[in-house]
This record gives sequence, C-alpha cells and structure tokens, in this order.
Amino acid sequence: MNSRRDGILREMGLAPLWRLRSAQAVEQNAPEELVAEQIAAPAPEPRQAAPRPAVGRAEAPVVQPLARFMPPAAEGGAPVPSPQPAGDLASLGWDELDARIRECAACDLCKRRKRAVPGVGDRQADWLFVGEGPGAEEDERGEPFVGQAGRLLDAMLTTIDLRRGDDVFIGNAVKCRPPNNRTPETTELAACFPYLQRQIELLQPRLIVALGRPAAQALLNQEIKIAAARGKLFAYNGIPVIVTYHPAYLLRNQPDKAKVWEDLCFARATMRRLKHGA
Repeated sequence: MNSRRDGILREMGLAPLWRLRSAQAVEQNAPEELVAEQIAAPAPEPRQAAPRPAVGRAEAPVVQPLARFMPPAAEGGAPVPSPQPAGDLASLGWDELDARIRECAACDLCKRRKRAVPGVGDRQADWLFVGEGPGAEEDERGEPFVGQAGRLLDAMLTTIDLRRGDDVFIGNAVKCRPPNNRTPETTELAACFPYLQRQIELLQPRLIVALGRPAAQALLNQEIKIAAARGKLFAYNGIPVIVTYHPAYLLRNQPDKAKVWEDLCFARATMRRLKHGA
C-alpha cells in the first residue's frame, strides 16, 4: 500500500490499517482490538489452482436455509407474488447473465437506476463477498463497492491477504440502487435473488461472506441480527456463510471495526479448514 493510499485512508478515518500479526493469530481466538500498525501489507501469495474438495465440517454449527425467501403477506393472508426475472437463467454463462442483469426490469428499482451493477472479480474465486446494493457512485460506474465503503472493503481484504479481483468476487443482493440508498424492500430482494443464485452456481465459491443484514437475509432466508449471527457458520446450498457488518455501517460506527476484525479472522481460519480439510 503506497503513501498516497495511506493518506487517503487516514483522511477517511480508516487508518491505522488492520493487519494480522501472524498466521498463528488466525488459528487462535481473534483479538479483541485491531492491530494498530501502520505498515505495508505483503502482496498475497500467488493463487494455485487446485480441485475443490467437499466442504468439511466446521466447528461452529451449520444452519441450512429455509424455503426460498417470500415477500410479506397481503391483506387476507395471501402471499404477495414476487416478480421474477424474465426467462430461464439456468443456461446462462457469465457474460449472458451480466447482460440480462443490465437489462432487467423485474422490479421498480430499474426505473431510477443509471446502471445496473452485476458484480466484479475473479470468476473462479474461492471467496464471495455479498453486499446490500449499489450506492450513488456504484450506480454511476456500474461496479460494486467503489465509494468510501468500497475503499474500506479493500482495506478489510488486505488484512487477510486478499485483494479485489484475485480469488475474490464481489456482488450485491440487489443489482440496482435503491432510492436514497435505502434498505432494499422484500419484494426487491426476492426479484433480484435469482441473479445472485445463478452467480453462485457459476462461481461455486468455497466461502461466502455476507456484508450486512439484507445480504444475510437474502442468502439465508431467515430473520438475521448481525450481533447474534457473528461468529457462527451458516450455509447456502452447502456453501458455508459467515455474517458480518457492512463496510458502510463501519464508516458510521468505527468502534465496531474490532468486531469485523474478529469476523475476518474467523473467515480466514474457516477457509483454511475448507482447503486443507482440518
């Protein structure tokens, strides 16, 4: 990390940079406070292609998802029909899926968007990070996590020797910006979920990190409270899911960075178990 970027992080209140003390620290209990060392993080080790073994059993309990996410009931108790993307997504590859997302009109979010935001990163990544939805800058550029929250996410990745686009794919639960960056509504999450579902089918990640409550609820199809879900392993179709706070939340609540540090340590230790079967 160069001096210019260090300066940007300091101006945003994101320094000192979090960094693991050692690999041993990951295997032990996560530290209660962030490591306050403003030093350059080493470049990640080159990725080595390897066959993906079946997901190993983790120490934390795995909770399987319920039946697919349903919108709230209308008057009289009948469920509100959820709009679905036109056509079948099961046969689409990455490029066709991205094109379908950019043209989507399955919910009202399409009416005010500038650009849909399919996702970005390594299409063979072991790591999948799922956020809530695009913000203003993401809506302008068509790429997820490019504003202040995105810069913090990049710093978070650096702490566990990851970086955007290298064994990492980043997406959102909804692909279009909700007005005024509000939380996506239930019908919007339901309408957009088939796109995320297809992305996961194509990617086949080893581990999913849900950033924030809407992302966690879309993936796990259950009511989620971040404080209660942290430090546990959930599952989406057999893929382990770890829940933590969204970077945008951390910009407003910086003391909770220590909790995210613990979650990142937990995620890294989990990935090591998945890769090595320990």
